[in-house]
Amino acid sequence: MTPNNKLTTNPIDASELSFEDFKTIVINDYKIAYESRQASLLGRKEVLTGKAKFGIFGDGKELPQIAMAKAFKNGDWRSGYYRDQTFAFATGICTLKEFFAQLYANPSVEADPASAGRQMNCHFATRSINEDGSWKDLTEMKNSSSDIAPTGGQMARLVGLAYASKLYRENPELSYLKNFSVHGNEVAFGTIGNASTSEGVFFEAINAAGVLQIPMAMSIWDDAYGISVPAKYQTTKEDISEILKGFQRDENAEGYEIYKVRGWDYPALCETYQQAIEVCREQHVPVLIHVTEVTQPQGHSTSGSHERYKDKQRLDWEREYDCILQMRKWMIESAMITEEEITELEATAKQLVRDAQKEAWNEYLASIKTEKDQVIDMVSALAKGDNRLTKIASELSGAADAQRKEVFSSVRRALRLTINKPSAERSTLVQWYAQQEDLNADRYNSKLFTDGKESPFLVDQVAAEYEEEGKMVDGREILNACFDANFARDPRLVAFGEDLGNIGDVNQGFAGLQAKYGELRITDTGIREMTIVGQGIGLALRGLRPIAEIQYLDYLLYALNILSDDLASLSYRTKAGQKAPVIIRTRGHRLEGVWHSGSPISMILGSLRGLHLCVPRNMTQAAGMYNTLFRSDEPAIVIECLNGYRLKEKLPENVGSYTVPLGQAEVIQEGTDITVVSYGSTLRIVEEAAEELAQMGISVEIVDPQTLLPFDLNKVCAGSLQKTNKLLVVDEDVPGGASAYILQQILEDQQGYYSLDAQPKTLAAKAHRPPYGSDGDYFSKPSVDDVVEAVYQMMHDTNASKYPSIF
Repeated sequence: MTPNNKLTTNPIDASELSFEDFKTIVINDYKIAYESRQASLLGRKEVLTGKAKFGIFGDGKELPQIAMAKAFKNGDWRSGYYRDQTFAFATGICTLKEFFAQLYANPSVEADPASAGRQMNCHFATRSINEDGSWKDLTEMKNSSSDIAPTGGQMARLVGLAYASKLYRENPELSYLKNFSVHGNEVAFGTIGNASTSEGVFFEAINAAGVLQIPMAMSIWDDAYGISVPAKYQTTKEDISEILKGFQRDENAEGYEIYKVRGWDYPALCETYQQAIEVCREQHVPVLIHVTEVTQPQGHSTSGSHERYKDKQRLDWEREYDCILQMRKWMIESAMITEEEITELEATAKQLVRDAQKEAWNEYLASIKTEKDQVIDMVSALAKGDNRLTKIASELSGAADAQRKEVFSSVRRALRLTINKPSAERSTLVQWYAQQEDLNADRYNSKLFTDGKESPFLVDQVAAEYEEEGKMVDGREILNACFDANFARDPRLVAFGEDLGNIGDVNQGFAGLQAKYGELRITDTGIREMTIVGQGIGLALRGLRPIAEIQYLDYLLYALNILSDDLASLSYRTKAGQKAPVIIRTRGHRLEGVWHSGSPISMILGSLRGLHLCVPRNMTQAAGMYNTLFRSDEPAIVIECLNGYRLKEKLPENVGSYTVPLGQAEVIQEGTDITVVSYGSTLRIVEEAAEELAQMGISVEIVDPQTLLPFDLNKVCAGSLQKTNKLLVVDEDVPGGASAYILQQILEDQQGYYSLDAQPKTLAAKAHRPPYGSDGDYFSKPSVDDVVEAVYQMMHDTNASKYPSIF
């Protein structure tokens, strides 16, 4: 037994082992499997007794995961799902005590290194970065990317994790990154349940890995159900490896090596995994291991019972072919252990698991108990004969296993009851509560971003420099020069997307760069938005700096699940234990037609907190934002203006090094009568409208926030409002979309409400997507005429005699 209940397997090479050595390894494997099963059984009881909120476990999958763990080496990566606890125990990624700490949602990183209590149980992760945001040596660790609950969602990043090994092996310029790879020898291990192979992201990722020919080892745990839905409703032919046979490689074409093995056959599982991973690691080809006849003894989760939907015959079969029972019988029949010895081993294992559970529970309660005792004392002192306060203290004292919620609710109730009764005791309680608020913010609300030493907010601000007679070029040429300079500077940079490589993207931002830097660094992909984003996440988790291109902003919808569930929540759900500095490059806003004129900013704002959102008004600003992001380590989306690539801009001399800081709004035209806030393509509309309004005697101040996440950190908008006292927000999103967010930021967060002398207004697009053609654009999105009339109407509402009605 290693410290802290950590269990690890040893690889088996029977040809080099004596029978005694072999027997020792097998018995240790059984011990790990049995302890994992006991953790599942006890974990379920802890949920049903109310100590934990929800439980989902890996019972029935112990032996396949033991076999998989034997092939998992330092430097390798896992991208799995919430059934992999035995694998986590066997590799040392998680201990028994940490398993229970996560079940109880202990908000301590030390107690639950995977998520600091932020994820439900069996969501595993290793900590790839130090507290300052710097990378650990990932080649000396067994690595697990942070699990997400949406089934199948892990598939997208798996592609990137495996693709990184290919880049490290084939690009000698990356050889200096010795803490991320050893010559690309690492395998990316994926796991998924059979039912989740019905999801589109599974097929997209399987196809992508086959095309890329990367060392990805895909394990499918097949228990013939998806919660209550049997395989006949899930999978054609009820057999996923059968329908994937077309992916099998042969002498005529590259593809997969596909294996099928039964989940209760320990010797066959060990042999299959050893063979499959050897092929994957040495030949750098994807492999698929379909593990069949898996059981799920406790059903799907603590929210239901599988006896409701499995018939007696199935339940009887599952009891007989429980993998632990089958291994137990095999070990006794093979004379590796006696009935008495294995019974003693099992009793010891049960006690060890129980001890780990008790220790985790007691540690979880310990920190809360200190706070609880303090609150009881303070509320009791405050009571002074008030029966209501005495009752609060008594109820809290009687709650043997009170959680932090009960403690702090008691404080808040006591403070509400004494609003009009100032006293020293009340001041003490208020002060204590204020101090605890900061601690709780750290426990439950911190680290949406890594905030490490490579934060974009620590990047030096460098102004763009121009020659006296600066050269005017198309906006696309500024981007091209920016990318060129940065790819020459940093070999970690890679870019990929549809039409990005050979033709240099549809708007020529990468024109000529594939020929210059090679196909490994600037790469075309198939039409597969989910795995384009996942490719970026996996590469970034392994120390590279990917630019994942989504060709049009409208197409972001097809990757939104991966962006939202995985990338946006990564820093938060690991409490800054992992980072993935992916840049999502896309283009949107003004163009004509339903499918290429998108500006769904409210969708992004609502679903992608955890990414920076850059909305540059031109390509000069876009290049400066890229320069900032290339030098920092947090993920971002950059939305280039679709109608700006051929507009002329002055080319900066330092095109690859000047920076535009995030969160810094800019006043691009000063005025005195009204503040107009806009971004992206509509800014040119606003600027043109401002010229006509000036002829009408109206002075418009125009503010460009430049990034929406974060928004105007220096409160430039509020400062403008103090001067003009009127506010109009103009954008191309739907009514009440991004414009409502901007209003909330200015009026509430920046307290701009107190500077208003007129009702603030928004001018957005219509609720539908714009129809095709110039007329469709004109009648669907804000035009110069719309802006002029909206501003004029606001001035009319304030001073009708000076500004008589237009209509």
